[in-house]
Amino acid sequence: MPRFMKITLEKRGVSCVARLLDEDAPRSCNAVWKALPLAGDAYHAKYARNEVYTMVPRFADDEPGIENPTVTPIPGDVVYFSFAAGMLDRRFKQEKGIENLPSLIDLAIFYGRNNLLLNGDVGWVVGNVYASIVENLDAMATACNDVWRSGSVGERLIYTRHEV
Repeated sequence: MPRFMKITLEKRGVSCVARLLDEDAPRSCNAVWKALPLAGDAYHAKYARNEVYTMVPRFADDEPGIENPTVTPIPGDVVYFSFAAGMLDRRFKQEKGIENLPSLIDLAIFYGRNNLLLNGDVGWVVGNVYASIVENLDAMATACNDVWRSGSVGERLIYTRHEV
């Protein structure tokens, strides 16, 4: 039976529904599902292009590792990134208020085309595509673009279980 998540930009009052890709990324899906709800400050990516994300403390008992990897996410992809201690620079962590976390998880949604996960500091950043937005992508894309244009201050990205 398929599992679904509701993903919300709280301040903008916009949500979408994503189907977990259990057949392609079972470890990532199970780790996220067990940890829901998850939430944090929302940010718009600088490098990847059409990405809104939040960073949370590591939550999985066993890190999923790489599965269903991508460096070129498409619109509607929901991606799990694991950043080990030392991978993110001090200034970046201070800007995000996460400098006390030794490692962290980045939960991201991609809302437009032509994304490339290439970071000037560390090179290619591989993420696990563990869900796909199946409902309300257009409205979420508009809200995500507004995060880019108007700013992310005060915005939160929230992931919860969704019953169909």
